[in-house]
Amino acid sequence: MKLGGYSAHKKSVDILNGLLVACNYTLFNRTQFIDNKNLPLGRPIVFVANHQSTYDIPPMIYFLRRFHAKFISKVELLTAGIPSISFNLKHGGAANIDRKDPKQSIAEILKLANNMKQHNWSAFIFPEGTRTKTGKMKSFSVGGIATLLKKNPNALVVPVAINGSYKMVEYGSFPLRPFTHMTWEVLDPIDIQGLNPEEIVKKAEDAIRLRVKEEN
Repeated sequence: MKLGGYSAHKKSVDILNGLLVACNYTLFNRTQFIDNKNLPLGRPIVFVANHQSTYDIPPMIYFLRRFHAKFISKVELLTAGIPSISFNLKHGGAANIDRKDPKQSIAEILKLANNMKQHNWSAFIFPEGTRTKTGKMKSFSVGGIATLLKKNPNALVVPVAINGSYKMVEYGSFPLRPFTHMTWEVLDPIDIQGLNPEEIVKKAEDAIRLRVKEEN
């Protein structure tokens, strides 16, 4: 970032996340990413996904790197001093929201929405708000998605269904569970014409639920 600007910074982030994905194989875990090659470039996309673990993130950044997608992240990760990750959240274009401060959260999401419009960036959002520990999906919230679409009415809304990553952290951060099959499936865009934000989010949630394998 300091030597080569945005382009160099993004390439380093892509490489970092590719290496993080590769680390899964040291545990004999399988990362299966089912891409959607029909998605257009040069147009903002809001990728809407269910959230099962921290390990949901690297495959999305790496395999969808062509879309320059940024995360809506909690501000605690920005200030945690996590090597590489905190720096990227600060300088890479993410919206770092304080969930205790609605005014600050809206301002951050609006900043991301404006960058999407100006640079044709995309966004990743987990509308459940928090990770599930059991794989069972929570209801999606509308707020962040509504703000992004208000500023980018031509954006595509693309659901992403994540399966199995919660199993890898079944015992917490250590030890990670080996021999886990995890999948990320990029679904077809949602036709949002004539729909309000609540209806759009409901369609995304329903599409993802059809693909997520929930265990009782």
